[in-house]
Amino acid sequence: MLIQKARAGDRNAFGKLYDTYAPRIYRFIFLKVSNRQDAEDLTHQVFVNAWESMSRFELRGFPFSSWLYRIAGNAVIDHYRTARVHQDLGTIPEEVVAEPSKLEQTLDQSLDVTTVRAALAKLEFDQQNVLIMKFIDDLSTKEIAQALSKSEGAIRVIQHRALKHLKRHLDAPRPR
Repeated sequence: MLIQKARAGDRNAFGKLYDTYAPRIYRFIFLKVSNRQDAEDLTHQVFVNAWESMSRFELRGFPFSSWLYRIAGNAVIDHYRTARVHQDLGTIPEEVVAEPSKLEQTLDQSLDVTTVRAALAKLEFDQQNVLIMKFIDDLSTKEIAQALSKSEGAIRVIQHRALKHLKRHLDAPRPR
């Protein structure tokens, strides 16, 4: 298994893990910071941190990706603490979210991505995280709970509230 080899210090195994997970982690970070350079830098830092901590990684019945999302979430929080930059999810280029996503299908096919992004930007940080992980990255509730260090019940509550708020923002009359 790649994870066992990477834990033992095998750089090639870790490289394969990087190839598998880097696009998802980058997309998650980019949706949070909305700047390519920052997202690339933070993604790089996530994998440097993961490599440095790999020998201490323990398989506890959760996917490896949950651990990476936790590192990525902490990196985003640190980024905002140090940079004091405000999120602007409304400026995300189309190609970043170009994969068909359940979020776009679930909401309303007629809504454009810009409208969804603007509504998503109005949600709380945890709500954004849960919706991105659930509907864009297709993680299970269990994986999201592990990544965010919350219970599965708390994730379901956050998801329910986030969808409710998102719907309210999307249903609000838009200026013409």
